[in-house]
Amino acid sequence: MMEITFDGGKVVTAHYNGHSIRTDQPTDNGGGGTAPAPFDLYLASIATCTGVYVKSFCDNRQIPAENIKLTQTVRYNNETGLPEEVNIEIKLPPDFPEKYKSSILHVAGLCKVKRSVAEPPDFIITATQG
Repeated sequence: MMEITFDGGKVVTAHYNGHSIRTDQPTDNGGGGTAPAPFDLYLASIATCTGVYVKSFCDNRQIPAENIKLTQTVRYNNETGLPEEVNIEIKLPPDFPEKYKSSILHVAGLCKVKRSVAEPPDFIITATQG
């Protein structure tokens, strides 16, 4: 179970498995800008999850991953402000084995966060008192 606490101002913290994940709103949205906004963490979770899959692929083949970089850009819908396209580019070093290029792209697409967006779960929100 994850517990969410309100820690002053616009700071909202998630507590899970002994970790605290602190969020805040940007100053232009009334926050202190002291931590990433929740939506920023959402986007970061997509990119870092993809990175985990890429790193694991390389580790399993003893390919050094230190010179591999991932960049993520997002194109937003002007009317809704929601993402229309998330583009992740895997920047491979010149010595990356060509024979693994299509495989690393496939593995990157297996990211569980990305898959949960592609096939969203049902969200059930309830309120209790007491």
